[in-house]
Amino acid sequence: MKPFEIAYLPIGVGTFHLESARAEFEQSAALLRSLDGNVRVPDDLLLTVDRLSAFLETVSPDLIVLQNATFANGAYAEEVLARFPNAPILLWTLREPVIDGGRLRLNSLTGAYSAANAIRRFREGPFEYVFGSPAEDAVQKRVAAVVRAARLRFEMKSMRLVQIGHTPEGFGFGRALDLEMRKTFGVKLESVEARELIDRARSFTDEDAAAYLAKAKSAMSGLDETPDRNRLDFARLYKAYDEFVTERHVDAIASRCWPDFFTSFGTPVCAVLAMLNDRGVAASCEADAYGALSMALGRKLTGTPAFFGDPVSLDEAENTISFWHCGTAACSLAREDTGACVGVHCNRRIGPTLEFGCKAAPAATVFRIGQDRNGAFRFFICSGEVLDKPRQFLGTSLVVRTNAPAKEIVETTVLDGWEPHYTVLYGDCADELGILARMLDLPVLRY
Repeated sequence: MKPFEIAYLPIGVGTFHLESARAEFEQSAALLRSLDGNVRVPDDLLLTVDRLSAFLETVSPDLIVLQNATFANGAYAEEVLARFPNAPILLWTLREPVIDGGRLRLNSLTGAYSAANAIRRFREGPFEYVFGSPAEDAVQKRVAAVVRAARLRFEMKSMRLVQIGHTPEGFGFGRALDLEMRKTFGVKLESVEARELIDRARSFTDEDAAAYLAKAKSAMSGLDETPDRNRLDFARLYKAYDEFVTERHVDAIASRCWPDFFTSFGTPVCAVLAMLNDRGVAASCEADAYGALSMALGRKLTGTPAFFGDPVSLDEAENTISFWHCGTAACSLAREDTGACVGVHCNRRIGPTLEFGCKAAPAATVFRIGQDRNGAFRFFICSGEVLDKPRQFLGTSLVVRTNAPAKEIVETTVLDGWEPHYTVLYGDCADELGILARMLDLPVLRY
């Protein structure tokens, strides 16, 4: 697969103040190069449609940065759209450098109106827009967010997600179809039966799985207190999952958990999913494929494992929502004062599962790829912070103070039929996710 590529197109005409335009051109090119190593930049401003056309022959962009270095009429945008009708576009207006009662030096804003009019009349779907000079902090932040979102959209085309087993009865909201997943997100979805992983785990001896047991002991606290049979079977299951995702080049898994791993194997898969989350494979339970995809996208943006869980408690006075699940959170998310403690499943009383409250974070993003009543995809995005709180319930939990009123968020999502699984991402990536949704032409509920 070819590398991600940005095409920077500084368009204009030669009758404006080219000294000012070239200064902005150099700064803009430097900014883009600092954000990605594969930016295609012309040798000079593209001051005619013919020069633009010639440069377009040399690029294969996954993001187009169309900048009005000076005014340019709609024919420039039309040329770009004719060559690359589906590539994401960031339209960039430069701020007029001087207002002194004299010459209009760039007239970039009028050019942006011409380009935007052509884009909207030429194709369906939104595009991104930024106003300002490359030296401005807000512009740098906005351009960086668009680049990260476009890169993520590109990387999704090579992602592989595996659904292991079926969703339990009543959990159909997490069930995915391979064609829908590929068409909407570009992600390849595969499905295997849970028994394949169980049978694989059973084929290993204690010696085969010894290295996996040692690795888990170094990450967890109290694993030795788990009964011998469950501890050793966990190591076998960990080896089975780890080898499976390595052999199949898997980016994310949505694994069935109850009842099969309790009734057919005798040991839960919870702690296995925790270890996978820490090694970089997004792993959701209850076979929630869109939960797993939400986790994978969040991890790519933040570089940190995502928390996966249910909203289980609302505190209006504190303006918080607590998220919880049975014990699959990555060990690296545990509070430092407790570490990643091992326990037993809160309902089945079989271990190992994880038992801890998650560490605090000054910025966090709650995210879910969901579907509306007609099956159309949509994004939920909410900004806030993870508070310094101990474990709330048996299992793994965290408490998010939301920027918007927490009660309003709960009431709106319940009334609008959103799913009961969410991811909490360690970091502020709300802008990137919102931009990604627009690039995919999906609606967003954002708080």
